[in-house]
Amino acid sequence: MRRALALAQRGEGYTRPNPLVGAVVVRDGEIVAEAYHERFGGPHAEILALERAGPRARGAELYVNLEPCVDFPGKKTPSCTEAILQAGIRKVVIATRDPNPQVHGRGVARLREAGVEVVEGVLAEEARKLNEIFFHWITTRTPFVALKLALTLDGKIASATGRSRWITGPEARRRVHELRRRYAAVLVGANTVLADDPALTVREVAGPQPLRVVLDGAGRVPPSARVFSGEAPALVATARMPPEKEEALRARGVEVLRLPCGEGVDLPKLLAVLGARGVDSLLVEGGGEVAWSFLAQGLVHKIYFFYAPLILGGKGAVPAVGGEGFPEPAQGIRVREVQLERVGEDLLLTGYPEYTGARLATFGTNASGTGS
Repeated sequence: MRRALALAQRGEGYTRPNPLVGAVVVRDGEIVAEAYHERFGGPHAEILALERAGPRARGAELYVNLEPCVDFPGKKTPSCTEAILQAGIRKVVIATRDPNPQVHGRGVARLREAGVEVVEGVLAEEARKLNEIFFHWITTRTPFVALKLALTLDGKIASATGRSRWITGPEARRRVHELRRRYAAVLVGANTVLADDPALTVREVAGPQPLRVVLDGAGRVPPSARVFSGEAPALVATARMPPEKEEALRARGVEVLRLPCGEGVDLPKLLAVLGARGVDSLLVEGGGEVAWSFLAQGLVHKIYFFYAPLILGGKGAVPAVGGEGFPEPAQGIRVREVQLERVGEDLLLTGYPEYTGARLATFGTNASGTGS
């Protein structure tokens, strides 16, 4: 199963919004074939592995990290459960069931009804983490949202002069490109574009380009910004924008969405629009006001905080998370399942924010996505 998980990860960025799946065919204690889901629209991992195993699949065991699929209306690929039965597999070991309501439990039931032994729950937690994006999107139809920040030990993302290049080292910056490859869309606010003029593309690793989203509540970002150049698609979410600027952006192939919420952008509505288009994941890269807007509304599902061994100081330095903040420590957002990893000279902290309804009712309604 660990081999299946390792294989599945090779499809990172290419299968979305489909899950990452690896499959291993074992006969007499030896691997005879293996495969992974390589790209959206391509053959599933089980189909490829069984084809490679050929007649050796009869009487063998199949290890797969996600429940094999079944036929359902609108499905474009062959049923993996039927292929497993036709191949003569005697035992299937899966990590987790498929959360897709059209599949959940049906693949397992079909196999067992046909006399195939099915073992469930092997490395289940690792499998859920691998496909946390898919598990969220397929059940909510909204993107899995991660917040990425590069900050100093004293919690600053830019100096008092507005300088932020480079707080973290080259290894951390390469990891960010890996994240951009993994997530379907990348988002920043207008302040970040005006201060840093980022391209927001995948450059240091191979992989597909994400959709680039700019929160620009008041329409301040110039059409000449780098984020609107190149082949990667771009989208601006705004509350208000001068007509001539909107026309200039559209002329560059940039989509403009008007999603007003007070003075800012309606973030839940933006996520709903993206999710309906099949955008399964969103990497929020800052800055501080945007980070607060997402956190205060309970919209962040995972954090990636890159800490540099650096102290900036300064009352005017830019904090990692801005906004009005929570008045009491007890009202702050707790982060669970925290993990710490060394990335070059920097430290990467990952974790999952926990929210309470009362807190969000108090602060979330006042935390519009200003993108200012």
